[in-house]
Amino acid sequence: MRAITYSRFGGADVLELTDQPTPKVAPDSVLVRVRAASVNPVDWKVRGGYLDAILDTHFPAVPGWDVAGVVEQVGLDATEYAVGDEVYGYVRKDVVQGGAFAELVAAPVRTLARKPASLTFEEAAAVPLAGLTAYQTIRRAGVHEGQTVLVHAAAGGVGAFAVQIARALGARVLGTASERNHDFLRGLGAEPLTYGDGLADRVRALAPDGVDVALDYVGGDAVATSAAVLADGGTIASVVDDAARDDHGGHYVWVRPSVADLEALAALIDAGKVAVEVDQVFDLADAADAHRANESGHTRGKVVVRV
Repeated sequence: MRAITYSRFGGADVLELTDQPTPKVAPDSVLVRVRAASVNPVDWKVRGGYLDAILDTHFPAVPGWDVAGVVEQVGLDATEYAVGDEVYGYVRKDVVQGGAFAELVAAPVRTLARKPASLTFEEAAAVPLAGLTAYQTIRRAGVHEGQTVLVHAAAGGVGAFAVQIARALGARVLGTASERNHDFLRGLGAEPLTYGDGLADRVRALAPDGVDVALDYVGGDAVATSAAVLADGGTIASVVDDAARDDHGGHYVWVRPSVADLEALAALIDAGKVAVEVDQVFDLADAADAHRANESGHTRGKVVVRV
């Protein structure tokens, strides 16, 4: 099968199109014919070796954890699926090796759910990691109807999902973004705020009594700023800064594969409550350019690779 692989840590230039053996299918897994995969910041961080202290990488490694495709083979005890089922998932395994940037990927059933019916494969591939990250931080923080929620980096891949999910739960959402993305945030149902110096004052102007929940998807000063504008009894959740948990009694969230959460996201999407934005689509052979596009930080929607 054709696959994108890398045999050493480094920049996007270490990615190359190669021929690899068809993956073996464990009893609790299915073989997915990949139709699309998407790029997330963690992909180039893993490729660069920045997470080597916590993740084992076996070379040659196939990158990518987000996938959408069709079940081609079913494992001996993977009764959840049948050949021909359309699926999507966050296929993060115990080691970095057999990822989604390939024609075929062996996916444990714990990482998959049925693809949202309303989405194309390219759109579905854009959902899993970013959507799950937003969904799980919101659930961990206990967001519910009537609350005011501050979303940092609200126009980003994760933040845009978080805005929509929080709005679907009945929360009021304030979202930080550059001014060029303010209309985009309004379209998602958020009240936009420009990030940078004076953010705390701008938040207080819109929410004088403070915010009930702050969701940090960017790092930097976001946790400290959140603490300054938090209402009594409020909660901070971060996917970047463990100070949210260690210094402020909130939550530090590392996204996990979850069938139930993928199903919940699919239900929100198919109900029209959550939209998916794809910024660019690349062919598999151009995966290095897809990594560069994501790493540039200049995309609003997701970067997707079509297989």
